[in-house]
Amino acid sequence: MTKKRMVLEIGMGTDIRGCDPTKAACRALSDALRHNCLMIARALGQSPEAMIVDVHIGVPRPELVDKGQVLAVLPYGKGSVTVVEGGLEIPDDRGGDGTLIANACAVVSLEIT
Repeated sequence: MTKKRMVLEIGMGTDIRGCDPTKAACRALSDALRHNCLMIARALGQSPEAMIVDVHIGVPRPELVDKGQVLAVLPYGKGSVTVVEGGLEIPDDRGGDGTLIANACAVVSLEIT
């Protein structure tokens, strides 16, 4: 069997007032996933659980992202998470809580013969 890329989903998520990288990352992945209803697995005679989802997150302060919380966003399939420096952080005028933006890409693959 060979792993074949089937779908590329892209999303954006924010934490408007808390600058929490994990919250923004989870929202970005959720945004990416909610743009689609994937029927590809069933169309190929596989269950949705057979999907392999490689999640890539770009966010400021990537070391603070809880990858387990990001994986919990996936409704099914086997997932992995890679987090890199990216996204955007916008401080507020008073130097307190700002806005943090994360970008997500979910690469959905299946093992195909």
